[in-house]
Amino acid sequence: MDTVKEFAERIFTNVEQVIIGKRNAVELLLVSLLCRGHVLLEDVPGTGKTVLAKSIARSIGSSFKRIQFTPDLLPSDVTGISIFNQQSREFEFRHGPIFAQIVLADEINRATPKTQSAMLEAMEERQITVDGTTYALPAPFIVLATQNPIEYEGTFPLPEAQLDRFLLRLHLGYPTRLDEIAILKRQRQAHPLDSLQTVAQIDDLLRLQQAIKEVYVDDLVEEYIVSITTATRHHEDVYLGASARGSLALYRTAQAWAAIKGRDYVAPDDVKDLAGAVLGHRMIVSPAARIRSVTAAAVIEDVLSGVAVPGARAGRRFDRSAAAR
Repeated sequence: MDTVKEFAERIFTNVEQVIIGKRNAVELLLVSLLCRGHVLLEDVPGTGKTVLAKSIARSIGSSFKRIQFTPDLLPSDVTGISIFNQQSREFEFRHGPIFAQIVLADEINRATPKTQSAMLEAMEERQITVDGTTYALPAPFIVLATQNPIEYEGTFPLPEAQLDRFLLRLHLGYPTRLDEIAILKRQRQAHPLDSLQTVAQIDDLLRLQQAIKEVYVDDLVEEYIVSITTATRHHEDVYLGASARGSLALYRTAQAWAAIKGRDYVAPDDVKDLAGAVLGHRMIVSPAARIRSVTAAAVIEDVLSGVAVPGARAGRRFDRSAAAR
């Protein structure tokens, strides 16, 4: 999987000209691209969510559209609308901003549930239906949605069904002191995003999306993944645990994570590295646990410490020779 690693390194090097000190977040975002999954960027304003999305889109040369979600946004403002052409005497469909390879849904929780639901078919089926006609969305199609986890006034929390459509949930956080100084220096004359170059092609991404499916996953690792998701369903502090879609997401992201690291096999540590980002938003902490300030991250940590990590199978190890056999 050296080609995946080389592709990833080109993206990392390019994006880090703009986004400083967030290597892990960039890696996870690239994992979502390789897995054809959508990402929920949850953090306070000013941490670089929008800039990160634009940097990724420009790095791979994809089309990019930004949708600012507000309470008065209508579903047709997202998907498009049919307009009657008086010259041709026929209805013509005008494409909405959802027709892009990377779509930034900014502050998605500020839209009404009706508008939020308009995203569901697009995110899951990669198509939309308007006036009984179905329109396919471009490939790849990735939604990067942002929301502010602090400000709740005037917002409409995403329902569990929509949260489950997101492959990963990421938090950027504030930069360190040295990173923030570096940001000031880099933007002294101009924003580095203005001069960011394209370093990869869409065709490369589409090819690697298929290539990661060949990354070897041992039976023991598959059992480990299922054991983790099952443990979330029976945890005493969890009201609703991760579904089977969570297991599938953890399986596929682990393949992409291993490929980015230059391996053609998945190790248990890959699963542990991704469990928080993949499963944290797919479960609901019970009301009694929330009173005790228990978070989904704490539950995931407790689950990982309680589920036995698979060792090497007799005569078999988690290495390249094992994958070949």
